[in-house]
Amino acid sequence: MERTTAEHPVTATPPLATGVAWDAEEPGHHRFSVDRYTSHAIAERELERLWPRVWQIACSVDHVAEPGDWFEHRCGPLSVLIVRGDDGQLRAFQNVCRHRGNLLCTGAGSGLGEIRCGFHNWSWTLAGELREVPSRRGFGALRNEDLPLIPARVATWGPLVFVTLDPDAAPLSEWLEGVPADLAWADIDEFHCGVTTTTPVSCNWKVVAEGFSETYHVQGLHPEMIVSFDDVHAAQHLWDRHAVSYQLYGVASPRLGPVPEADVWDSFCRTQGRRLGLAPDDTVPMPAHQPDATAFELLVAAIRAESGRRGADLGRFDDDQIMRLRQYNLFPNATVLVSADSFNVLVAKPSATVDRAELFTLHFDRRPPGAPRAKRHPTDVVNGLDAERLGLVFNQDVRAMARLQRGLSQPGFTHTIVSSEERRIVNTHRALATYLDGS
Repeated sequence: MERTTAEHPVTATPPLATGVAWDAEEPGHHRFSVDRYTSHAIAERELERLWPRVWQIACSVDHVAEPGDWFEHRCGPLSVLIVRGDDGQLRAFQNVCRHRGNLLCTGAGSGLGEIRCGFHNWSWTLAGELREVPSRRGFGALRNEDLPLIPARVATWGPLVFVTLDPDAAPLSEWLEGVPADLAWADIDEFHCGVTTTTPVSCNWKVVAEGFSETYHVQGLHPEMIVSFDDVHAAQHLWDRHAVSYQLYGVASPRLGPVPEADVWDSFCRTQGRRLGLAPDDTVPMPAHQPDATAFELLVAAIRAESGRRGADLGRFDDDQIMRLRQYNLFPNATVLVSADSFNVLVAKPSATVDRAELFTLHFDRRPPGAPRAKRHPTDVVNGLDAERLGLVFNQDVRAMARLQRGLSQPGFTHTIVSSEERRIVNTHRALATYLDGS
């Protein structure tokens, strides 16, 4: 079922047992108990009822493009090994040796000819079949076919690899609801992954996910961005689990009134300069050879030119498809940001405790149709926010998340108040309740 909410709040629903109150009037606000972000018991319930049952973004197709490529996906204590077999087939397994429970592989790599445990040397084929048991005689009767690696399910959408530990989960195409159809125009198979990052964040994973689920915070947290972003007229749409916001860039927020075109240009350079080929936080003067052109028009031309330099022709995409960002919130923990020239993914993962998380990001560039996948693995950067590598806006977001978690832990603060503009957060909590409150 879909809920169309382009300019209006979501339809009211009955109260949920987990402390989410739903107001009957629209527009309105919703209250969320802070224990959703601070309770160890709820984190344990998520580990039991949520994470093993949902499809999660694990890595990019570029990570596992060739036979022998492998990638370890972690989500809290859960670990899934994704392998491209000798036959070219993509497979996933629970990352555990059937002997004594040792992890089989950590990190990512290529050239794998077998899956061998580093503890007692048991080995499996890339298809998960038991191949070798050292000193087998000591085990008595032991049949290889009885001890394959424990399978997980794996599927792809565009350049993304998803996994789930639930053998009964709906197919990925069904899980994604209307998102692939909504994005069919973008030809996302042409995007190739160049960089991934992993950033530890001092907050609950939902704080991270919600930081990329609304534009209400832009006016306060990102004053540099609001000069080149219409945060007021960002239409939204909700499916049962997932949601999307359509955000126009290259124009100033209506909150600001008239803004010089040069300021709009400078704001875009500082906050999205990578799309123009700039280093993080860098800027260049607005072109002066077209004095009557708007910043929007000049940015479109600059983005088309930069994509062309990378070998990607944007001629089949109109200006709106270049400048309007589609921000998809994929339940439970991923944000996918798409425009004609860019594709970026932000994944919020639980960590060792309820107040710690990891933010895993994947950054893609469009390549010419049919271009081969990269022979190398995308670069992985553990970013402690010291190098400011990922840019002004990203680091503002991450620092705010740590402050939020500390605030959520104050004893007198019992509920957050979420507005109808933040309906994508509301939608996520609605979907969470179906897992956490169910049997």
